[in-house]
Amino acid sequence: MLEVEVKYRADLSLVKNRLQHLGFSPVSVVYEEDVYFQHPCRDFSATDEALRVRISEGRVTVTYKGPRMGAGAKTRLEVSAQASGEVVELLNRLGFKAVAVIKKRREYYRNGDVLLSLDYVEGLGEFVEIEKMVEEESQIASAIEEIRRLASTLGLAEEVRETYLELYFNTFKSSG
Repeated sequence: MLEVEVKYRADLSLVKNRLQHLGFSPVSVVYEEDVYFQHPCRDFSATDEALRVRISEGRVTVTYKGPRMGAGAKTRLEVSAQASGEVVELLNRLGFKAVAVIKKRREYYRNGDVLLSLDYVEGLGEFVEIEKMVEEESQIASAIEEIRRLASTLGLAEEVRETYLELYFNTFKSSG
């Protein structure tokens, strides 16, 4: 499966009011702490990859994110596995270095095969991520169109191509 996702800067209170009128149902509210790691021999920022350990609701998930595919949205291969709390120590012992910790409060909503999250990201602001899973690369363009139509209906205009990790580095590098 391929994840097709478009992120927008947003005023979450305005978007939240519109969701129910569009048939979205609340799914959950979660708090996530994402720890990103740098490979000891490969520069993930140069290869557009990421290795993330997510701690949320007492669960630990390790995710590898491959390079983005295409220019229209953030589409990439993701491989995830559940892990124990010792995974951070394991990665450190293997030479991986933690380079950023990103904390967010995320409210999930669903309408059919579209998953939408209202994200408050500590130090970065408010965002909406709209996501749709597709089976094949040939379905990516139509998924992007569907996401952008929904975003327009929600009053979202400012697309954000950067990942939260890139935004984090851009924000905190420039501020000192």
